[in-house]
Amino acid sequence: MRLGKTSVVHFLSSLIASAAGFLATIYIARILGAEPLGVYNLVVGLVSWLAIAGRVGISKAIIKRVSEGTEPGAYTIAGVSIIAVLFLVLTAGIVLFRSQVVNYVGYPATGFIVLILLAVLLNGLVNALLMGFHLVHVSGILSPIRTGSRTMAQIALVAVGASTMGLFVGHIVGFSIAILIGAYYVFRNIPELSRPGQRHFESLANFAKFSWLGSLQSKMFSYTDVLILGVFVSSGLIGVYAVAWNIAEFLILFSSTLQSTLFPEMSAISAEEDPQAVARIVEQSLSFGGLFLIPGLFGGALLGERILRLYGPEFPKGATILTLLIVANLFMGYQNQLLNALNAIDRPDLAFRVNIVFVGANIVLNLGLIYLYGWVGAAVATTASVVISLVFAYRNINAIIDFDVPMREIGRQWFAAVIMALLVYGGLYVENTYRLLGHNAIVLFVLVIAGAGMYFLTLLSISTEFRETVDRNLPVSLPFVSR
Repeated sequence: MRLGKTSVVHFLSSLIASAAGFLATIYIARILGAEPLGVYNLVVGLVSWLAIAGRVGISKAIIKRVSEGTEPGAYTIAGVSIIAVLFLVLTAGIVLFRSQVVNYVGYPATGFIVLILLAVLLNGLVNALLMGFHLVHVSGILSPIRTGSRTMAQIALVAVGASTMGLFVGHIVGFSIAILIGAYYVFRNIPELSRPGQRHFESLANFAKFSWLGSLQSKMFSYTDVLILGVFVSSGLIGVYAVAWNIAEFLILFSSTLQSTLFPEMSAISAEEDPQAVARIVEQSLSFGGLFLIPGLFGGALLGERILRLYGPEFPKGATILTLLIVANLFMGYQNQLLNALNAIDRPDLAFRVNIVFVGANIVLNLGLIYLYGWVGAAVATTASVVISLVFAYRNINAIIDFDVPMREIGRQWFAAVIMALLVYGGLYVENTYRLLGHNAIVLFVLVIAGAGMYFLTLLSISTEFRETVDRNLPVSLPFVSR
């Protein structure tokens, strides 16, 4: 029950954050158009890759070692020291190659890249410590604070004419506020600090040498296609593609919440007992990994063009891209749960092998398919590489832990999503025929609310596990749920 309530807090926080970002992006896209968004997303993608090198898996290693409860103070100092050194090295590289960076991005953004990199590294460190201390709910609450601060600053700066520079400054402001708040909770909860020895650095490095590729996999999933597209297509198309990505990733929030919530718990259990002890948690994570992604796939396919129309006349051409990227996020939602389990039971070596498969497939497929088919090839390449690595991840975790894939529960979610899709399709047919509502935003609001309501009511009626989970974690008892 405690894990469920922690997941709810973390998810609602992430949902609020993403909703704020969603609305802000609509405003910014309608004011600036697709090209500035393309430049901004290229810089954010580039920083995300640099941040991987700046952490080289240290953040994940900090979560693992601190969550085990043995000498957390020493591991904290060791992690901070490693990240500080890596940041200085990366900054030197950015300054050295600043002309190449400016030519690639198409904007004089070197200073912003350094500042955003620092903010991203510090944010990752603070979140790692919070999760290591089992303060996942605090880490989750920081997400809407960061996104809300960022979007308010960006909107204000764009409104006064700051354009692309305003997007960068707002990004830095949002991260800075979240870092300061998170650091306060870290210092309140951290045990007595102690000077780390060589073994503490070695322990972090031993875990990080495998887990760094997990960070690379995550960022490659979100940014490889965008960065490679930067070589082949215009900033305007990249802006449309990035908007489709943002919408698709909105649906993976709950899966990411499960991953963040369950990792420290599985880590502690496996350290005290044995890997098999976490089998039930793995099954539950798979049961709910696609809870929002499955109906989101149907919704994206039916409403994608209307959703993208909210951003402006340049964006509806990305409707097919949006559907493909939702499929990619659906498979990634399940793959993340399996990799999360491998890392939690202290088998980052196996997670490393899975990530090697993903990284290799992602690079090769993106280069080949983008060259041949443009941005559609990018979306197909990302989806295919996730499917390949998902199969490999299942084989690895299944060789260690005896667990059952909850096919019946997943099947119930698909059934509920089909019922939802029939309702939405019928609503679209009526609206397109009689024009009862007229305004696109109103039509979307009505159909999304009606579809979501139908999906969850159907699932509550046919799934005992879902009904019991909702009942355990609601603050009040509802008659139609408690039965």
